Amino acid sequence: MSDPRHDDKTTGPEGPEAPLHRRGIKSYVLRAGRMTQAQTRGLEEVWPRLGLTLADGRQDLDALFGRQAPRVLEIGFGMGASLVEQAERHPDTDFIGIEVHAPGVGKLLDEADKRDLTNLRVYREDALAVLEQCLPEASLDTLQLFFPDPWPKKKHHKRRIVQPAFVELVRTRLKPGGTLHMATDWQAYAEWMAEVMQAAPGFANTAGPETAPFVPRPDFRPLTKFEARGERLGHGVWDLIFRRVD
Repeated sequence: MSDPRHDDKTTGPEGPEAPLHRRGIKSYVLRAGRMTQAQTRGLEEVWPRLGLTLADGRQDLDALFGRQAPRVLEIGFGMGASLVEQAERHPDTDFIGIEVHAPGVGKLLDEADKRDLTNLRVYREDALAVLEQCLPEASLDTLQLFFPDPWPKKKHHKRRIVQPAFVELVRTRLKPGGTLHMATDWQAYAEWMAEVMQAAPGFANTAGPETAPFVPRPDFRPLTKFEARGERLGHGVWDLIFRRVD
């Protein structure tokens, strides 16, 4: 539920100078949910090995994973099926996931342990705080933002995570040539993302002229059950991939 103290008439993306942490404004809401035995096991038994917190401070990713490798960060991995699949499919790449909802974090940790994945770490924190406080500049090859909350009501647009200030922060964390990959099943939010990215300095769209500003769903993005069901119902999905050029 929104806080009426923060309902205003702002409907467009905020400028890059806007503070990322505005008191009372979050890009997510915490939802209560029952924990299964497997999810509880993940949080209790696997978290000490794969979990990370803001208190850990700025990370040395080579030391964290014990090697040099491509690095992928996913914000809002939900129940984690897609991220676990990527980590298992690409053992030569290191993955970091951020999710605030306990059932999803517990599920991912349980699955990662069952599959003996060593190339995956997890934050249960605010994504903006992790980017600002924990990840070094130019440390990521890819940042993935798949199906974020679209906050469809105009009075809630300021809660959308995709804002110019967020995109600029992402740019600083990507390596030169690194990519920001976003996907949404809300056309209005897809158009919002495209507007923000097309105005963002230091990025170039990878879309070809026949599909710009969007790209066809790349094979390396796993098709989620939610997305597959939407496709059967005729729902659209829009992918955007922008590369850091400066």
